Amino acid sequence: MKISSLTEWTDWIKIYNKESVAKFINPRAGESKLGEHVCFISHPEELKNHPAKYVLLGIPEDIGVRANYGKPGTSEAWEATLGAFLNIQDNHFTNANNLILLGEIDCDKQMVQAHELSQNIDHNVEELGELVIQIDHKVERIVETIVAAGKIAIIIGGGHNNSYGNLSGTSAALGKKINCINMDAHTDFRSLEHRHSGNGFTYAFARGYLSKYFIFGLHQNYTSENVLCAIRDTQGRVQFSLFEDIELEKTKTFTEALQEAEDFCCNDDFGIELDLDSIEGMGSSAMTSSGFSMTKARRFLRHFSKLPNLRYVHLCEGAPKAGLFPNAVAKGISYLISDVINEKK
Repeated sequence: MKISSLTEWTDWIKIYNKESVAKFINPRAGESKLGEHVCFISHPEELKNHPAKYVLLGIPEDIGVRANYGKPGTSEAWEATLGAFLNIQDNHFTNANNLILLGEIDCDKQMVQAHELSQNIDHNVEELGELVIQIDHKVERIVETIVAAGKIAIIIGGGHNNSYGNLSGTSAALGKKINCINMDAHTDFRSLEHRHSGNGFTYAFARGYLSKYFIFGLHQNYTSENVLCAIRDTQGRVQFSLFEDIELEKTKTFTEALQEAEDFCCNDDFGIELDLDSIEGMGSSAMTSSGFSMTKARRFLRHFSKLPNLRYVHLCEGAPKAGLFPNAVAKGISYLISDVINEKK
């Protein structure tokens, strides 16, 4: 059930307003910054009648990454993104008045507990998985509320564990399974063990939230035979294109790969997942030296975000301190958000 009461709403999320984001904005004479013109709401009921099409939401956590034996740091992507994104220019391309800056999922309690667990070298990853489940519930309820109001959610992680809450929340809002396309070096279709960043799609598939799933640009080196077998067992509901086929062997063009994914899962309601570890040199929890360029990631997002059945976009796994140059992750995510809300024909 979607959130309706203000008390319940504020239990799950830190709601932003103009004053709370002012510290991120650097005004300049003769210019108008996007952060000076984005929209805000104070109650979930305002979503239904608000003219803006998109709702921006942050998830500042790295618990799912830790539970997947990964490096922490994705919790810092949201605040870094605000510092970059709110300072891009407000003009007729960026469409600030078409975006509600909602706020962030409140992960404070879980992050403190995760930090305490991580200080103990004998900690059990299953305990971190229990904290992931708590975050799952919050993400699911907030995303459900956004989608049920007829808006497109733009969610900034955080780890890829949050794909589960995105899918389950969107499915609940629409009352049916949904499809998903994920630009990723990995499937995140690992076994149904404790919850972590590597099995969000597996859980969503097993629990009836995910119908068709397409992995765009999967890397051969990081896909186990067990996962490939699990994909074969889905009877065609999970498919992928290989990064090596697109970029190295050139057996299909980038444009052909986009069309293949679109034909598979975009004729019905779908979500977009974009893991920053698919972008070469981008700071992420699993940073890669071989991947798509930032420009191709933008092409990917511009292509799919303009399709009529889109219901949400999730940009995840960014780790600002791991980037090749300062502000790379924040600026990269900012470009990607602006590519979604840019509706220039």
